[in-house]
Amino acid sequence: MSEPRTTVHLLRHGEVHNPAGVLYGRLPGYQLSDVGRRMAEAVAARLGDNDITLIVSSPMERAQQTARPLAELLGIPIVTDGRLIEAGNRFEGRTFGVGNGSLRHPSVWRWLYNPFQPSWGESYKVIAARVFAAVAAAREQARGHEAVCVSHQLPIWTARSAAQRRPLWHDPRRRECALASLTTLSYVGDDLVAVTYDEPARDVVPHTAADTDHLDAGA
Repeated sequence: MSEPRTTVHLLRHGEVHNPAGVLYGRLPGYQLSDVGRRMAEAVAARLGDNDITLIVSSPMERAQQTARPLAELLGIPIVTDGRLIEAGNRFEGRTFGVGNGSLRHPSVWRWLYNPFQPSWGESYKVIAARVFAAVAAAREQARGHEAVCVSHQLPIWTARSAAQRRPLWHDPRRRECALASLTTLSYVGDDLVAVTYDEPARDVVPHTAADTDHLDAGA
């Protein structure tokens, strides 16, 4: 008997209402903007005919809200998995940058000495390990079908880099992980056979959507 084919889609949340451009990280209260809700609906429209039997989400509001249209369309519950949460970061609640951002304050410089770890936040290796543990659990529960795991930019990109055996350290401006994008891991049995990428919400709004997750150079 051939091994079952299982697909796990890593879905990044949609645009967040964040007019101040704050690095919100794991802070509560940050929810999808109107554009973000349309992005979530676009994803649901794209995936609605797929053989999805499991939807798992980070506990953050923006991730849960992104999962909701698809869950309602398919009539299946959202399972919360803390391993999909945003990366920990010491710059939460601040703006990030050289001008009026956190970098102009000498008090934060001590956290910037090692970009390979990174020194200002959660280790890339720890992020990759926890996301892959969540993916493995989702793959087991959805074996022979498809699962959607809603997470955040850095966790998804780190997991993809590990899956493709690239260095985990990277320039955050070069991440291919747009708002409401899908990074899809395809398995035969437990063996990863393909990694693909898609942006089902690309046409919802031009490239003006607020995307502040990359501004911390880590999250």
